[in-house]
Amino acid sequence: MRILLAEDDRALADAVCGYLRAKAFVVDPVARLDEARAALLTASYDAVLLDLHLEDGDGLDLMAAVRAVADRPVVIILTARDLVSDRIRGLDAGADDYLTKPYDPGELLARLRAIQRRLSGRPHPTVLQLGALQIDIAHDLVRVDGRPIVLTQKEWALLRAMAVRPERIHTRESLQDALYGLDDEADSNTSEVFVSRLRRKIGRDHIQTLRGLGYRLVSSGESP
Repeated sequence: MRILLAEDDRALADAVCGYLRAKAFVVDPVARLDEARAALLTASYDAVLLDLHLEDGDGLDLMAAVRAVADRPVVIILTARDLVSDRIRGLDAGADDYLTKPYDPGELLARLRAIQRRLSGRPHPTVLQLGALQIDIAHDLVRVDGRPIVLTQKEWALLRAMAVRPERIHTRESLQDALYGLDDEADSNTSEVFVSRLRRKIGRDHIQTLRGLGYRLVSSGESP
């Protein structure tokens, strides 16, 4: 899941980025409206975390650019403005949710996971069971034959991208996008490297290659 964070408080932005990246989210931080508008034109985001007070203006001025995106991201306002009138103004402008600073990072995480479930068409937290492989998306846990598997941040980001939409074929480019922001030295082969590493940990047969199309998660031994 890729997130645009529009926040001009550098210390807070660093803290939010660190927390969410540790949970295998990809986060692109910006401090200005013009940077946010440029980011929306160059990348596809699932969510925008939007501060109302940015270096060059009111965060709600970004909503026009958000509405212009074909695959519109969900917008969560993060602000110290706690008046009901501010909340109404933000929601009326098109925001989907509203968190008042200071907020618990766990609450932000829960709201982002709710977005993930809506994007994947699942109304409730899920545990994906593929034969001996169990992926607990809500709690960032992976087991094979009941044995916990330790994954790196990047390995989990890649596995999560496939697990939240297990019915889809995931192209190398889409998996590369899941790693963007987690690997400053990413190149065109990065996703293939991490697919290979994941296969060594969860079992080679659980990630199926569809030649010329991409990858998908399957039960061990499942036919193409």
